[in-house]
Amino acid sequence: MEPSFNPHPAASGRGRHRAARRPLLADVARAATEQAGAIAGRTAVVAAAGSGVLLSLVAAPAHAAPATELAGSPVQGALNTADINALADQAKQAVAAAPVVTVATDAELKVESAAVSVVSAAENEAYQAELAAEAEAQAAAEAKAAGAAVVSIGMRYLGVPYVWGGSTPAGMDCSGFTSYVYAQVGIDLPRTSSEQRYAGPVVSWSDAQPGDLIWSPGHIAIYAGDGMQIEAPVPGQTVRYTQIWQSNPTFIRVL
Repeated sequence: MEPSFNPHPAASGRGRHRAARRPLLADVARAATEQAGAIAGRTAVVAAAGSGVLLSLVAAPAHAAPATELAGSPVQGALNTADINALADQAKQAVAAAPVVTVATDAELKVESAAVSVVSAAENEAYQAELAAEAEAQAAAEAKAAGAAVVSIGMRYLGVPYVWGGSTPAGMDCSGFTSYVYAQVGIDLPRTSSEQRYAGPVVSWSDAQPGDLIWSPGHIAIYAGDGMQIEAPVPGQTVRYTQIWQSNPTFIRVL
């Protein structure tokens, strides 16, 4: 039966808008219950995040309790007092325990970048050659300094008598003299002149430098530069600084 329609409502019954009100927990429960009846076996979770209210409803498989019973039941009070307060307390504790990160207002982010350069194979080869030349020059300078030290040390023993088999300032033979002097710059030479002949590579007279050995059959001396040498010559004489007298001597680089 359709409702009757009154085209002339009473004057005192003018149409009014219903006053807006916030939904009650019972309304939410009623809506959730109706939806649970349509979707069997599914759990609906209604969360009011802004107000901190969490309501969990489990749909009944057949019949849901009326909204009026849920609204007045002890479950509603339990959710409002115990569960909600517990959740609120946990949230407060989590916020209180969370670390606080602060950044200065004038902080700046800077990213450093290194320049990358690419060289050709020829340029790299030239660079490697330059490094090798520098290393060679450094070694030559060190050898020159060491040679000067050998000559300086050898000059200290001028006048020491020649003694066959001697190798101390009390008396020295030719190879005893050279081995004693070189030992003071950290170089151990073989004891005899024939063995010292192979103590290092041979260099030409024009390339010889102070501190090189000068070998001739049966004799060894120290080159002092400018055609001069330091030697323990023969029995009856002393260590001396003299011109190179050997015929076609062999110069040996040991530094």
